[in-house]
Amino acid sequence: MDNSNILTNPETNYGSLKISVVTNTGYTPIPNAKIQISNTGEPDIILMELTTDSSGNTTSVDLQAPPLEYSMAPSDNQPYSEYNVKALADGYDESIVTNIQIFAGETAIQEIRLIPTQTMPIFNPTVIPGHTLWEFFPPKIAESEIKDTNSSGEIVLSRVVVPETIVVHDGAPSDNTAPNYFVPYLDYIKNVASCEIYSTWPVETIKANILAIMSFTLNRVYTEWYRNKGYDFTITSSTAFDHKWTYNKTIYNRISQIADELYGSFLARPNVKQPILTQYCDGKRVSCPNWMTQWGSKTLGDDGLSAIQILRYYYGDNIYINNAEIISGIPASYPGYNLTIGSTGNPVITIQEQINRIARNYPAIPTVTVDGIYGNNTANAVRVFQGIFNLPQSGIVDYPTWYKISQIYVGVTKIAENI
Repeated sequence: MDNSNILTNPETNYGSLKISVVTNTGYTPIPNAKIQISNTGEPDIILMELTTDSSGNTTSVDLQAPPLEYSMAPSDNQPYSEYNVKALADGYDESIVTNIQIFAGETAIQEIRLIPTQTMPIFNPTVIPGHTLWEFFPPKIAESEIKDTNSSGEIVLSRVVVPETIVVHDGAPSDNTAPNYFVPYLDYIKNVASCEIYSTWPVETIKANILAIMSFTLNRVYTEWYRNKGYDFTITSSTAFDHKWTYNKTIYNRISQIADELYGSFLARPNVKQPILTQYCDGKRVSCPNWMTQWGSKTLGDDGLSAIQILRYYYGDNIYINNAEIISGIPASYPGYNLTIGSTGNPVITIQEQINRIARNYPAIPTVTVDGIYGNNTANAVRVFQGIFNLPQSGIVDYPTWYKISQIYVGVTKIAENI
């Protein structure tokens, strides 16, 4: 996490906010968009104005936040401050996101999608609800962690596949008025984690919780849980049935980077093909014997336990981390090693070709010669890409960078096909 721009006044706490503005189809940045930031309690007082760069991003700016310790233990003090953001750009309807949550010492990333100007402007502000650890949401209805997949007529995948897209029903399963959203798998995971845990927590605690979220989600995918019940979606946003997911939710940089590292992972038990339906609760307002508790996992992380040790503490010693055989929608799988200065071969060609195509949408990324040799120019292009998409700027194509390049490449090429 980059804390380089966090002010050091010991009497004031700050978090950071970075805005990304793209078209409503995504993956097409909108440069020169005007961003206005205000406090949610005083929405008419503009605290600052920013302008997006050629990649649709603003710089990270510092905003006041409550003390860090408010998010480190259950408290009567709200652990985050709330801000509103308005985005305006020529040729597009304005968009407002309210109640963006800022935590001390953390970088929040808010994507805003703008719709081309309509004859009748669409004004539909996004209101982000309170965090699940702060406000009350219905507790999870208990289910078996391993589903019976032998019932006749049920559709069950033959192996664990990470889907390209999760179809999220934004309400309870029976709510026919709730919309369905098509969300890239990893974006869905980051959204849920940002809704359900605090990014201020220990890294190993965050990893344990993200692994639980991934495994639960992939169980729904593997067992075709809702489709076998006649529904047309993968999962819901109801905490009583699944996990909290919020349309246009602010994502936290540390959660995002950890999710990138864990892409494709899930929790398994010996001789069980399906990912485990790893249920959990907060452990303070709601108790859940034999499940992980979020606050308890935070305490174990404070004590120095690793993610797998935390998970085994709650789910038993025979649970382990596995990786999916297939990640859908990816043109080529990670080669199994990092690409760095001196690397050669087809994986380098793949990255060079994909970077060049992405650069057509994101012109700040320099194009490179497609020669299969990972030299300084390729490393620099990768470094610029990493900066735009909130990855550590190493200039090395590691596992998270490979799949992020793949995701963005697929996104920009699909947009081009639909134009």
